[in-house]
Amino acid sequence: MLVSVVIPCYNSERSIREVVELTMEQFQTLDDYDVEFVLVNDNSSDGTFEQIRLLAEEYPNVHGISLMRNFGQHNALMCAMNYTHGDLILGMDDDLQTHPSQIPIILGKQREGYDLVYGVYEKSTNSAGKNLTSWFNRVSSRMLLGRPKEIRSSNFWLITDKVRREVIKYRNYNPYVDGLFFRTTHNIGNVTIQHHKREFGSSNYTLRKMMKLWMAYWNYSVLPLRAASVLGSVTSLIGFIAAIATVIHKLVDPTTTVGWSSTLSIMLIFFGFTLLMLGIIGEYIGEIVLSINSTPQFVIRDMVNVPDEDRLV
Repeated sequence: MLVSVVIPCYNSERSIREVVELTMEQFQTLDDYDVEFVLVNDNSSDGTFEQIRLLAEEYPNVHGISLMRNFGQHNALMCAMNYTHGDLILGMDDDLQTHPSQIPIILGKQREGYDLVYGVYEKSTNSAGKNLTSWFNRVSSRMLLGRPKEIRSSNFWLITDKVRREVIKYRNYNPYVDGLFFRTTHNIGNVTIQHHKREFGSSNYTLRKMMKLWMAYWNYSVLPLRAASVLGSVTSLIGFIAAIATVIHKLVDPTTTVGWSSTLSIMLIFFGFTLLMLGIIGEYIGEIVLSINSTPQFVIRDMVNVPDEDRLV
């Protein structure tokens, strides 16, 4: 059985060779599996693609792709999945936190018949801030993406080729692969693995990039629009009750002075909610406009060791 390892690479000049070679060593101990690699350079500012080129020249089962600009981790994964040949596709990071030594554990879990397996960490080595955002991601992904409650997700995953073929049909410019997985199958397994420390550098995810990634959830859910409708209804009801209470109070006590400050406060609250709702609707309209304009999911600059018959460009 052929396993295609897909790795989005960004400024991983110092680590990508070690990731590939350690993964190869793991597969040499697994008699029932062969391995290929699809490495996608997401417009790194260092010599990442040169390292990928050297690996492709040295190992015939390593295929390299370089993108014309930085599209993001999930876009790079979508690009890679268009060029795999394996019966199974394994997603990994380029920094050795998703360590090759844990691959046999994930493969063993998949043999139980799952379409998708996530390796979840027994103990995270991330910072407190990163763990907090991971918790928020788990909660919001369950609500917005329909992730099964008992399932946890991570960057270390294994899918079948049947799932991959369905996922790559998605052509929107702003993909989120977990959302695509969850809408394809709920036959999902979790298996506990070790989380290793980053060998080089620091995380490339800034707050802005994490917010952009979280906003991609909205492509797979109308829940924010429904929440806007509920919130609008609730605030309208509160306003109606407050108006009736004001009238009654004035009838009971005609000397009551209607205050400008309270009126202004109520107006600010309701106008704030209105602008919030308009912002949510605007986000959806913006996504539609960018999709209609055929904003590309990825654009390939160069390839190495990719057969001509597989090239999409």
